[in-house]
Amino acid sequence: MLDKIKQLSAEIAGFQAKSLEEVEQFRIKHLSKKGTIAALFDDFKTVPADQKKAMGQELNELKNTALAKINELKELLSNAEEDLSGIDLTMPGDPLKLGTRHPLAIVKNEILAIFNKLGFTISEGPEIEDDWHNFSALNFPEEHPARDMQDTFFISKNPDIVLHTHTSSVQVRDMEAHRPPIRLVTPGRVFRNEAISARAHCIFHQIEALYIDENVSFADLKQTLTYFAKELFGPDTQIRLRPSYFPFTEPSAEMDVSCTLCHGKGCNVCKGTGWLEILGCGMVDPNVLELNGIDKEKYTGFALGMGIERITMLKYGIKDIRLSKTTSVSLNSFRPQANNI
Repeated sequence: MLDKIKQLSAEIAGFQAKSLEEVEQFRIKHLSKKGTIAALFDDFKTVPADQKKAMGQELNELKNTALAKINELKELLSNAEEDLSGIDLTMPGDPLKLGTRHPLAIVKNEILAIFNKLGFTISEGPEIEDDWHNFSALNFPEEHPARDMQDTFFISKNPDIVLHTHTSSVQVRDMEAHRPPIRLVTPGRVFRNEAISARAHCIFHQIEALYIDENVSFADLKQTLTYFAKELFGPDTQIRLRPSYFPFTEPSAEMDVSCTLCHGKGCNVCKGTGWLEILGCGMVDPNVLELNGIDKEKYTGFALGMGIERITMLKYGIKDIRLSKTTSVSLNSFRPQANNI
């Protein structure tokens, strides 16, 4: 009989239930009037007198164990059912919050898509450059301020290794590797030793374009700029070109677009002029072609470059460039400044 008690005790201790119905079946099996424990109490009558005390204690402990197990399972399953009460399990779950693209990435992709329509291919290169690719091959004179340490981040001197100050260095590598016609756009990060403020940063993003072929003229450059401005800022956008200077282009110009806020009437953003400066451009200097092994008598070309942060700030009304360097910036933080943007 003692073996039966131990066997039944182990069965009760290891029992698990998934529903209250299973618990009730377990109770009936062991604690009802015809259950296994009641049958053991009937057999208790045949136990010798000298063993009754010990056997009685074992039976009572078995019964108490069964009752405790049943109460424990009932409480556990009842609480689980209460947790699910009032919940429609057929309803869909809460939607996951998805991230958004950074405004700089959105504007960069828009610009690249525009130039892709014009047949330009994307080219990328290293951010660490030597003096030749960053300066000399682009017609920078030896005394140019950009070669000084107060304007450029130098990694080493003699030989000069720098963090590239423009993506024009990528264009040099392409001119070395390919012969005209060349039509490419070069996006990337650039580095300049500037004080960080609301309108300037030492690390920013730039996109430059280069087109070299036979009979490329300033008229081709102007048509490209006009198409680009209308695609990016809207069909009513106007452009103007102002004379400027860059070592690698001649003639050179700065391009302005009509203010996206006041549409040329004058406001605080455009300082009352009705125009916003967005990029520099010009015809590729013949010296640059010659330095890169391209026949300057046969080929001409144009180049242009712009800061992505500058255009993003204009497009979304961002007043501090430092906001573009945080990890929490999204389009939800800003609103486009014009309906046609």
